[in-house]
Amino acid sequence: MKNIISKFTMNFLRCGIIGWCMEIIFTSVDSLRRRDLKLKGNTSIWMFPIYGCAAFLAPIGRLLHRRPFWLRGLAYMSLIFSTEYFTGRFLSKRNLCPWDYGRCRYHINRLIRLDYAPFWFGAGLLFERVLLTKKDSAEKLPPQGYN
Repeated sequence: MKNIISKFTMNFLRCGIIGWCMEIIFTSVDSLRRRDLKLKGNTSIWMFPIYGCAAFLAPIGRLLHRRPFWLRGLAYMSLIFSTEYFTGRFLSKRNLCPWDYGRCRYHINRLIRLDYAPFWFGAGLLFERVLLTKKDSAEKLPPQGYN
């Protein structure tokens, strides 16, 4: 049990840091669209535990590891959208939400952007890659002698 908690904690920290880095890179690249060559990226301390929740994708990834990448990506994307929506709603009720998609065309309650679907699809597969161990990946291959 201690090993499971330790592994989850490490995965939570790893996902939080990776998420922060992705967000900073994403927001700095977005500044190119605005012709701001300072390329300043931004994030919020609240985003660390939200991205850390990607650690919960590990057991789901182990369940889905034999499925096609597009099905896994859609599952992760749906879970990420759900997490973004519910954490955004929780933070909004406390006037703490660091994002507001109200000015965007394809938003739902200002909390999620449907045009971000491809990014969350890719992020989910990236988190899967980070979270699943070599042992998990080896289970994808059939045992020797079964051709």
